[in-house]
Amino acid sequence: MTNTLVIDTSYGSTVGVVGHDPIVETNSRTHVERLQVDIAKVVADAGLAPGDLDRIVVGVGPGPYTGLRAGIVAAKAISLATGAALVGTDILTPQARMADAVRGLAGALAAEDGASTSAHPAPEPDTAAFRALTSSGDGESTVHLTLAVNDARRRQLYFALFMNDDLRAAIASHAERGGEVGEFSSDGPLIGMDIDYPDHLVGRVQAAIATLPEGLRTRVVVDIIGHGAERYASLWRDLGRPGAVVDSSVLDMGAWGLALFADSAGETGTSHAVEPLYLRRPDVSVPNPLKHVLKDGPRRGDDRRPADQGSRGGRRGNGSAS
Repeated sequence: MTNTLVIDTSYGSTVGVVGHDPIVETNSRTHVERLQVDIAKVVADAGLAPGDLDRIVVGVGPGPYTGLRAGIVAAKAISLATGAALVGTDILTPQARMADAVRGLAGALAAEDGASTSAHPAPEPDTAAFRALTSSGDGESTVHLTLAVNDARRRQLYFALFMNDDLRAAIASHAERGGEVGEFSSDGPLIGMDIDYPDHLVGRVQAAIATLPEGLRTRVVVDIIGHGAERYASLWRDLGRPGAVVDSSVLDMGAWGLALFADSAGETGTSHAVEPLYLRRPDVSVPNPLKHVLKDGPRRGDDRRPADQGSRGGRRGNGSAS
C-alpha cells in the first residue's frame, strides 16, 4: 500500500494521510502557523513515521499567494527530507470529479448494492453536498457542467468550467446519431482556469454553453462547487438552469474526498514541476524608474553654475572676494 500525504493550502489548510480523516483548518489567520503541527499529527495518527511516506500530493491552487506558497514549501521540504515522490494538483479539477463520483455513488446506493466509487469510505448520503449534487437536474434528460470555484477575495473567484461524464456521453451519442457537433471537442475544460468577477463570469459561462451542440444546450444544468459559491447564489440564477450550489470543496468530504483529491494528481510527478498557480498579479511589484527631470547642465534661464565651478561659499559679484 502506498502511503500518501496530502497538503493543500489553497483555502485555509487541509492535511491528511490517504485512508484517514484529514485535519481541516479554516481560520485564515492561523492555518499557516498550524501547518507543521497538523502534518506531524496526521502522520502519527496514521501510525507512520515521516520516512514511511511514499508520495506527497500538494495543492498548487489557484489560491492566495502567502498561504499557497506555505503549503508547497512544506511539501517540497518533506519530499526532500524523506525521498517521497512529490506531485501537484490544482483544486478545481477535483471538484468536477467529485460531482461525477457522488452521482455514481448515488446510483450504486439506489441499486441497493452499496458499492462505492472509491476504495475509501464514501461520504454520508445525508451530507448537504451529497443531497445537493444528487438532486441537481430533472432526471435522465439532464446533463451537467461543473463551474468549479475557489474564493479569490476582493469579490472575485478563481474558476474553471468542466464537462461532466453525462455531458461527454451525450455528446458522443449525439455524434453517433449523425448530430452536428462541428469543431467542438469534449477534451479539456470548456473554460480553463482563470480569475474573474462573478457577474462577468456568468456571461462567460453562457457563452461557453452556446458552443455546445445545439440539441444539448437546453438540457444543460450548471452545478457551482467550491468555496465562495454560496456568496453569489443570486447571480447563478442568471445562468438559466443553475443546479447545485455547494459552498465546499472535495477536501471537505472527509477521507473519501481526500482520496479523490490525491487520485486527481495522477501517479507520477517531480518536485521541480510543482509550482503555485496564482492567476492574480502580485500586489507588490517593482516600481517604475523615476523620470529624469533635469538633463545634463543647467536649465534654460537658470543662472546657477555647476557645483564644481566657482566658490561654494563665496559671494557672487564682479569683484573677487577680499
